[in-house]
Amino acid sequence: METRPVLYIGNKNYSSWSLRAWLGLKHAGIDFDEKLVPLGTDQWAAQALVFSPTAKVPAFFDGHKTIWEALAILEYIADSRPDTLLWPLDMDVRAIARAVSLEMHGGFGPLRSHMPMNCRKSLSGLGRGEGVEKDIARIGEIFKTCRTQYGQGGDFLFGHFSIADAMFAPVVSRFKTYGVPLDPVGNAYMETILGLPEVKAWYADAAAEEWVIAAVEVE
Repeated sequence: METRPVLYIGNKNYSSWSLRAWLGLKHAGIDFDEKLVPLGTDQWAAQALVFSPTAKVPAFFDGHKTIWEALAILEYIADSRPDTLLWPLDMDVRAIARAVSLEMHGGFGPLRSHMPMNCRKSLSGLGRGEGVEKDIARIGEIFKTCRTQYGQGGDFLFGHFSIADAMFAPVVSRFKTYGVPLDPVGNAYMETILGLPEVKAWYADAAAEEWVIAAVEVE
């Protein structure tokens, strides 16, 4: 009997990297079990190194091997299941999709620091620390460029849902929490992401969580 894949994630209220992998897998139609291990708890301390060599989430066990890092997980699915169309088919467009995904993976430190993900809160006007406005402007530029130049045929950055959308979904969540408006193109794209049934389900689960991590709460 084949073992069902398992995705290990952290608290849905806070774990932006968990959302990236989870949303990508869900949208790709991958059948997997979800194992949530609360961040910073005794359970986390006891289990994290067991399911992930980095003691971080997300981690994906496909029944034979463990893959860690959200982008690596989704790249693996894109390679092993090309029918999921997690990258654009056109090679040139795919290169742009990978570029903005990697820009998200390694950049926007001020935004991450000053606007931590928090699905339960409404903190409009807060989190505008040094460097954040520059990050917001660049992300708005990415959204507009991708939607207008590559987004024909759908409502996502590259038309159909791709890994790029999974990578930017937690940013959309942050913009919702901290009341960050973009131009009409960016705002419409954010509504698309927030309107996804999977994202609505994630938010509902986050609202039901009881854990609070004081270190990442913005008052």
